[in-house]
Amino acid sequence: MQAFSTHQVANQVAPLEDYSLYDTDPVLREAVVREGAGAWQDELREHGAWLGRAQTLQAAELANRHGPILHAYDRAGHRVDRIEFHPAWTQLMSGIVARGLHSNAWLRRKPGAQAARAAAYLMQGQAEAGTLCPTTMTHAAVPLLMREPAGELDYARDWLPALYAREFDGADAPLARKRGALIGMGLTEKQGGSDLRAVATSAVPVGPGGRGRAYLLTGHKWFFSVPQADAHLVLARVDAGPSCFLVPRWIPDGPRNAVRVRRLKDKVGNRSNASAEVEFEQAWGVMLGEPGRGMAVLLEMAAATRLDCVLGSAALLRQALAQALHHAAHRQAFGRRLLDQPVMRGVLADLALESEAATMLAMRLARAADHADLPDERALLRVGTPAAKLWVCKRAIAASAEAMEALGGNGYVEEGPLGRIYREAPVNAIWEGSGNIMALDVLRALGRETEALPALRAELDPARGVLPGYDRALAGWLALLQDSASAEPRARQAAAGLARLWQAALLIRHAPSPVAAAFVATRLEQGAALFGEWPAGHETGQVLARAWPGMG
Repeated sequence: MQAFSTHQVANQVAPLEDYSLYDTDPVLREAVVREGAGAWQDELREHGAWLGRAQTLQAAELANRHGPILHAYDRAGHRVDRIEFHPAWTQLMSGIVARGLHSNAWLRRKPGAQAARAAAYLMQGQAEAGTLCPTTMTHAAVPLLMREPAGELDYARDWLPALYAREFDGADAPLARKRGALIGMGLTEKQGGSDLRAVATSAVPVGPGGRGRAYLLTGHKWFFSVPQADAHLVLARVDAGPSCFLVPRWIPDGPRNAVRVRRLKDKVGNRSNASAEVEFEQAWGVMLGEPGRGMAVLLEMAAATRLDCVLGSAALLRQALAQALHHAAHRQAFGRRLLDQPVMRGVLADLALESEAATMLAMRLARAADHADLPDERALLRVGTPAAKLWVCKRAIAASAEAMEALGGNGYVEEGPLGRIYREAPVNAIWEGSGNIMALDVLRALGRETEALPALRAELDPARGVLPGYDRALAGWLALLQDSASAEPRARQAAAGLARLWQAALLIRHAPSPVAAAFVATRLEQGAALFGEWPAGHETGQVLARAWPGMG
């Protein structure tokens, strides 16, 4: 009797793991040096190696398969509103905090600190994106707390040391018993969404009121990010108007604060991370900034979180590309590697262009954040961040779908990371202001920041005279700005056009000429097109070689 034999597995591609996210990314390495973070290369290389380990990538999968669970009450019936996480979440967050992605750029304050942190964040987002949420909110909150005087809370003595700590502590405990702390946000409400001025949550002073004083908050938040955080920045209304409050999870020297988690959001993506609906039942909080100036405080915070949206989408673009390249280099079809099929090469090269341009622009904005004390760099950050958020976050959605298609059915199953990347991609376009808000914000910045347009010209003009398509596109964009009557209806065109032009200028100045020429042809001359509509006469070899060592 013949023994039964299982089928032989052939032409299946092994997982992409045990590799360095830093060493395999020439574009990022060049940007790190160019944007002033060269001194951090050893740390970035170690971080990239840790992220690429099979164990780290497995933790990312587990944290998303086993999402957070809400325990509203303990076994004795006490209200606790505790969020339970899989140990994989703790493993990932411990790596983030140990490397200081949540606060170190503010503590060290050396030249290039923001660019170095941006590079590390961009790599982190390739491994797992849900953990970026508490990371970015804490990073954005730290500079606000640094300038707050002591009042009901002493930030310099109690909060900042905990936020600077390099040990992740997920315990639900008062700050005095924690080895480290993280910050969340609570802005949007059911009736308002992006219209934050429609906030209905009210705050009543416990005593005299004012900056640094205690208030009791009553109301709700429709999206309360990272409900397990040690404190949240919350928008609430006082007589003077919307104001910002720091609402700790535990009242100092008192009980757990009266922030009731009604349910966790069942989100399309970002499943490892908790988001909640909450109600404030006279929750205790302390005012940050002046009464009625909460919008200004939180918009300053949004500038940092919006840049992280750009970095997060650049991360998704990069990882989707890496997965597609890895598969195409090892999968055979019709007698040749997928990588050697002309049509597939066009698709992969197009995805590589998108990833390179996103990385370059994100890192350039990180340099602007490093030098935000300079008027021109501050203006570039102000106008460039919403433009980049609009364009890069939108492109990540389409690119992740194209990369998934490159793997065929193997990309559409949950065993691999592309399904998670695809579900993750839309959140950065939505969070911290949708596309329309970003487009209008670009117009607002161009109108209000007198340094904005001259600073942009200083960025864009040096790339002129190399590729006629770029010169024509720049002239057309400048003409569009002059037509004030149609400015708002064409806000998306103006914002996305700026992002593409800035990406093209960076490529013309810093990438090999075939890469820049292909980008201008496909993004500025060709117009709306499918990924892979590769223009005739443009080579793919150098584009792919920059995407992965030895790939060209």
